[in-house]
Parts: sequence; C-alpha cells; structure tokens
Amino acid sequence: MVKARKSSKKFSNIRLVEYLEQFITPERLKKINQVVEYRTRHITVVLEDLYQPHNASAVLRSCEIFGVQDVHIIENKNEYTVNPDVALGSSKWLNLIRYNKLENNTGECLSGLKEQNYRIVAASPYENNYMLEELPLDRKTALVFGTELRGISDIAAEMADDFVKIPMFGFTESLNISVSAAVCLYYLTGKLRNSSVRWKLKDQEKTEIKLQWLKNSIKNSQLLVNRFYKTRS
Repeated sequence: MVKARKSSKKFSNIRLVEYLEQFITPERLKKINQVVEYRTRHITVVLEDLYQPHNASAVLRSCEIFGVQDVHIIENKNEYTVNPDVALGSSKWLNLIRYNKLENNTGECLSGLKEQNYRIVAASPYENNYMLEELPLDRKTALVFGTELRGISDIAAEMADDFVKIPMFGFTESLNISVSAAVCLYYLTGKLRNSSVRWKLKDQEKTEIKLQWLKNSIKNSQLLVNRFYKTRS
C-alpha cells in the first residue's frame, strides 16, 4: 500500500510538472532543465550557528552556483537570516533544512546525516586529516562550517568523521567562512563531476525539485496547482 501511494505521488508530480511548464517561457524551462542536471546531494553543506547575515547569504549563493542542493542550517544561539542583496535570490533554488527546536541542534543534524550515510567532514584550519585536494569523495559527504570567530563547536568536532583544511601559505590563520565555503565547493564539486562517482540526482528527485522551481517561477502558482488537482478530482 505504501509503495502504491509513493508511485501515485510520483506520477502525480510528473503530470503537475508537465502542466506548470506551460506557464513559463521556453527560455526559463530550458534553464531549469539544464540546471537540474548538475544538481547533487552527494555533497551537502552544514552551517553551524552563523551570525553574520552577509556571510550566511554568501554561502547560499556559492552552494547554488556550484550545484549543491541541500543546506542544513543549525541555529543554536544565532537565528539564520538571509541578506537578499548578497544571496541574490539563491535561497529559493535550494532546500534549506533548519534545526532550531532542541538545545543540541548540532547533534540532531549530524546524527540525521549519519543515518543517511553521510560522512561528516568538518572544515578546520587546525586539524590535519585531509588537505582539500586529498579529500576522497567515494562516500556522500557533509561539509560542516562553523561560526566566524570560534569555528565548529566541540560537539561537531566530536561527531566529525574527518577534518579538511584549505592549504594556506600566509601569516593569516584562516579564511572568512564564506570564502572558505566557496573555495571548498568550487574544488570538490569540480572533482566530483570529473570522477566516476554517481553524483547526479535520481529522476524522482529531479521531478520534485523541478516542481518547486516551477512554483517559484510562476506568479500565484498555488492557484494553478489547485486548478490542476480540481480538474483531476
């Protein structure tokens, strides 16, 4: 019965996508179809307690540009806010998963990712597991970035499977968080796409994401969605 419901939902989503595609320009549809082919969940990003909106927004922008679909946002002390002037609308093309209900939101987030078979890799300039170019991508990888001043929390460090650092050759000890994320994502997504790893989304995932993008691209899209289901009821 559960399998039948999932199959029915999948079929319904495909038909809804086909229906909504009529209401956007051919250029926008072409762009959506191109972009979704480069999306991945093999790499995901975890942001732990960032408090500067421009840094948080810049990381979202990098995730969207380099094709990382899911961003996990831990809010322990600081509420995550997006600066629209920096993010430039990137957040509406991403899946933002927030963790802010518990005292230990970091533990909840990382435990959940481990259950999904992600290897937790914390970015830190002070640990020596892997340099960026050495990090293997044979497993699904969750990159964890900490606060601007303190870096990752003790809990994140304890739960991390590995650590990664960016090679640096100057006197300054670390990069700005948004720059660090951009460098890591640029290098790792490029490495991933040139590998034999199966990094692309499954067809069902593509359909679900395209559906959300179409809704975001169409004014008053919910009216059209309601009309679609009404005509098929």
